[in-house]
Amino acid sequence: MHRRKFSKQFKIDAVELTLKEEKTVKEIADDLGIRVALLYRWRQNHLTARENAFPGTGHAKDAESERIRQLERQLRLVTEEREILKNSGKLWIRSIPCQCS
Repeated sequence: MHRRKFSKQFKIDAVELTLKEEKTVKEIADDLGIRVALLYRWRQNHLTARENAFPGTGHAKDAESERIRQLERQLRLVTEEREILKNSGKLWIRSIPCQCS
């Protein structure tokens, strides 16, 4: 099962339906073929962030946020590399035969 992607305009239109229509959020979600929880999440995001809601591909709008995103990605990669090296060192030490006499 693959993850569906929705355009920013679709999300905004769906949220506006929940704010203007006489239907319940569940009925609107069923009509659109999406989960109710997803529609509530979009609605909350739209009401709190307004213009900055639904940024798209996950890239930040301003330079500082983009820099933070890049640094967090680098930190995650370095942490993973460190864990791999730490575990491989343990395996390497275990593979050396003991020269005890």
